[in-house]
Amino acid sequence: MSDASSSPPPAVAHPRLAELALALGGFGIGTGEFVIMGLMNRVANDLQVAVPDVGYAISSYALGVVVGAPIISALAARVPKRALLIGLMLVFALGNIASAFAPSFWSFVGLRFIAGLPHGAYLGVAALVAAAAVPIDQRARAVSRVILGLTVAILAGAPLATWAGNLLGWEVAFVGVGGIALLTALLIVLRVPAQPADTQASPKRELSAMIKQRVLFTLGVACVGFGGMFAVFSYVIPTLTAQAGMREALGPLVLVVFGIGTIIGNLVGARAADRNLMRAIPAVLIWCILVQGGFYFAADSVWLGILFVGLVGTGMALGPALQTRLMDVAEDAQTMAASLNHAAFNIANALGAWLAGVTIKLGFVWSTTGLVGATLALGGLGIFYAGVWAERRIASSTAG
Repeated sequence: MSDASSSPPPAVAHPRLAELALALGGFGIGTGEFVIMGLMNRVANDLQVAVPDVGYAISSYALGVVVGAPIISALAARVPKRALLIGLMLVFALGNIASAFAPSFWSFVGLRFIAGLPHGAYLGVAALVAAAAVPIDQRARAVSRVILGLTVAILAGAPLATWAGNLLGWEVAFVGVGGIALLTALLIVLRVPAQPADTQASPKRELSAMIKQRVLFTLGVACVGFGGMFAVFSYVIPTLTAQAGMREALGPLVLVVFGIGTIIGNLVGARAADRNLMRAIPAVLIWCILVQGGFYFAADSVWLGILFVGLVGTGMALGPALQTRLMDVAEDAQTMAASLNHAAFNIANALGAWLAGVTIKLGFVWSTTGLVGATLALGGLGIFYAGVWAERRIASSTAG
């Protein structure tokens, strides 16, 4: 089933330090992406817009991720990976620091788009670099250690940046994210080994990933299957306050529990993926169907609801599994496929939040977001098995 190369990985003197440097970039990206959700009132007041209008800045960042991933992967096909990672972190730093000094709301929106451009390409390339430094049966765990930076940002980075932004001004949060990006660039210079440029690479070769059937099925699983987690998470605090009567003071605890769940899911999912990738992906999706559907019933109770928020967070287990699957099926378009995974992650975010919002506006109870999530996870499972069926059909027709 696997097309991954079995060539030995390059020697790395301190692979954990290299992974730490790469994960720090993920920490900065995750903090920069999620911190604005806790600073919406501050940004709206200072830039003199309505609070809902700040959502344009969130959407602009997500659009930057979706646009930047394929364009950067294609245009930078021959750039050595370490140099590319450094350049991406410098652009990310510039976009965030400039955001703090935006003279108007719409310039702020534009700068959030620029800050989002390196997001998908950085995480995709970082995953490839980490996976190349370990034996083939440890790739998912190496990827998960890079993604760990993103999950720790959900748990600690975004809440701390939100606290600092509310205390000292929202600009401080974005300058801080920019500082993390600059430190990441320095650590990559010091700790990540240089890799030779792929002289055979080209934009055309990288773009070929977008027409590979197995790549598209895997991205489809990410776009739909991952959406369930965001359907629940996007409305989790108003759900528990309105339906279970939770005190608003417990809101930070809910976010911490979700963050812990994402970390556990990321680590456990990676180990399962290294053992048997093609069983791990459907197993995680079935788990997501159960816990997201279970949230529909659990949300009537404060503490049971909070427990299920953590269980919903474990759906992050899908991340390293899908990233590793893309390495297997992308053939010679590895950078593009790896980057598109994170673009798909943002599409899932938007899709899940939108569908859950529609159900709430239609008058359904708040916890219906759990049923929306379970439906999306079921859709992801269907896409996965459709891809397996199509792959086997092609294999049998070729053999015949």
